[in-house]
Amino acid sequence: MDLLPIRRALLSVTDKTGLAAFAEFLQRGGVELVSTGGTRKALQDAGLAVTSVSRVTGFPEILDGRVKTLHPHIHAGILADKDNPEHRRTLAKHQLAAFDLVCVNLYNFADALKAGLSLPDMVERIDIGGPTLLRASAKNFQSILVVPGAAYYPRVQRELADKDFHVGLPLRRDMAAATFKLTSEYDAMIASYMAR
Repeated sequence: MDLLPIRRALLSVTDKTGLAAFAEFLQRGGVELVSTGGTRKALQDAGLAVTSVSRVTGFPEILDGRVKTLHPHIHAGILADKDNPEHRRTLAKHQLAAFDLVCVNLYNFADALKAGLSLPDMVERIDIGGPTLLRASAKNFQSILVVPGAAYYPRVQRELADKDFHVGLPLRRDMAAATFKLTSEYDAMIASYMAR
């Protein structure tokens, strides 16, 4: 798919810099916003309408927030190939809605390292759902736009504004590459810590 219409977005960020303005821009363009706990609250506090991930999945966040987005109602909507008729039929059969944009940034493991936290506290700073969302979206860049941090909001907004809330394949590929670089660096930092 060359031009992807952006109609449904999943936002789940630790760093909320610029989030409200970015989400407001999306909502003004008719994009449905879906979000997790803290991000959802920040968006609601900014006066935006947002659907909770728990409502989409039909399941509450559990294990102190360790499990919230790891669910077929989320990942099928991210990994479905929109050019594949069988994928579209599977979504329809199971009443799953596709996502068009995933905006995620990760728990700040580098800051936790600087703080010299205990091993149990460091373990809690290892993001699981975030990298999973990022990698799934980056893998499926043909059918979804991944936005791995606030630094990319202006570029994404420019393209959406220029293309009537569609994004081209070059931007989606660039964001996928940036995402895989980010997740590989994140994993390398954790691996280095664990090896010490």
